[in-house]
Formats: sequence, C-alpha cells, structure tokens
Amino acid sequence: MRIANLSGRLVLVVDGLAVDVEEASGGRFAADPQAVYEQWEEFRRWAARADLPEGRPFDPSLLGAPVPAPRQIVAAGLNYRDHAAESGFALPETMPPVFTKFASSITGPVTEVTLPPGGHTDWEIELVVVIGTRAHRVSAESAWDHVAGLTVGQDISERITQLEGPAPQFSLGKSFPGFAPIGPYVVTPDALDNPDDLGLRCTVNGEEVQKSRTSDLIFSVPELVSRLSSVIPLLPGDIVFTGTPAGVGLGREPQRWLAPGDELVSTIEGIGELRQRFVAQS
Repeated sequence: MRIANLSGRLVLVVDGLAVDVEEASGGRFAADPQAVYEQWEEFRRWAARADLPEGRPFDPSLLGAPVPAPRQIVAAGLNYRDHAAESGFALPETMPPVFTKFASSITGPVTEVTLPPGGHTDWEIELVVVIGTRAHRVSAESAWDHVAGLTVGQDISERITQLEGPAPQFSLGKSFPGFAPIGPYVVTPDALDNPDDLGLRCTVNGEEVQKSRTSDLIFSVPELVSRLSSVIPLLPGDIVFTGTPAGVGLGREPQRWLAPGDELVSTIEGIGELRQRFVAQS
C-alpha cells in the first residue's frame, strides 16, 4: 500500500492513480494526512478490504509531505560504517547518536530550498521510518509491527551552524526551512520485496554522490526502533531518520557544498524520489 498527501488530502496511490480516502471511506477517515496514523490499524484493515473507486491521474508536483506534522522527529547519526569512517568517528556500539529535526523544516518531495547565507549546506539521503502504533520498550523481533511504512528523506544540514560553538548544534543546523523533505509516498513494508534491503542513491546535478543499501545499516530498522523505544515512546505518526551512508560533502576532499542552482535528487528503491532545487536567499 502507498499513501500520499495530494494537495493537503490523504490519498491511496493505486497503479499510479490517486484515490481520495475521505471520499472512498464515506468520511470514516479524515482528509488530513497526519490524522490517519492515529487510526493506523483500522485504516490498514479497511484499505485491504475496501472496494475502491477508480483513481484519478495527478500531478506529482502537488504532493506534500506524507507525514506533515509528526509530534516527534528522531534522527540517527553514524548508522553506516562508511559514513562513520568518513566523519572520523568510532562506530556506535549500543545506540547511534540521536538528535531531532524541528517540524517546521518538513516539506514535500519536490521543493525549492533557500540556502542560508554564508553557510556550508550538505546533503544526506536517508530511509525514514513512519510509526503506525505506539512503540515503547518493544523488541527488535516485534518492531516491524509498529511501523506504518517507509519513505524517502533528506537530512539537509548546514554544517557551520551544526558544528560551531562550544558544543555542536545538530538540531538547529539541520532544521532550516525546507531542510527535511520527505516523500513522495509512505510505502507499507508488505509492499516491498525486502524492506530490510533497499537501494539508496543521491545525485547532485546528475552526478552520483551517495549509493548504498539499507542492509548496510549498523542498527537496522527493527533494531533502531527497539533501541529508541527503550528510552522514549514512539508515537503514531512519528518519523525516524535512520542515518546516511558515505558520500556527504563534509567528508570529501576537497569538501563540497550545495550552491544556488544545484538540483539534489534522492531515490530509494521501491519508494520513489525527492527532488530539491537550491536558491540563494534574496
């Protein structure tokens, strides 16, 4: 199953066509894309049995963030061995470094992003987990049962803000407006051949800068959900950025930063792509 936010309304995407959920369910489920996660199990059962009307073609540029207003955004760092190496850090042993991105940074899959002046803005493709049912102190073996689906994310990062000062400011440096594009869809795990092994690819102006597979995660999706939930309850509609592989601008020789006119394309196998164009602040 694929769900999306089309012009602010929750839709199911079936064979490339959009089915309006509020209309198809006779009002049983609201049009608000965020609200569905509070009824996730009920919604999932309905969608599996519903006699859906024929969908309508849609313009992908009208897609918004499929999870537009999560209560919690949890992000893991150093969760790929090659990225930890390029960053100069030892591998995490019990828990990856954890930070947040503030909700005001969330945008949809196709956007224009304003670059902070005088900054060093970087890219980080990530698989994003969407929580469907409350997860608190869950085992890795049961963690997938608490996951609504997976989507594509970019943890865009302004490195000067992130790293300057007496202590790093990860959350601020990663939360400028537009710095958390997600989408285009939330795809349920059962719709993927192997949700634990998905290919990721990121390009800047057509040049491949990151390529990996989620099977290379140090803490897999179920392991990460389990370990996070041992400390904090993960709530319906929360999202978890799972970490980025090697190839970010910070780790290059010479270092490389996004510039006005650059186009960033981030793709995850079986889910879809994000497309961001960067502009200077006026």
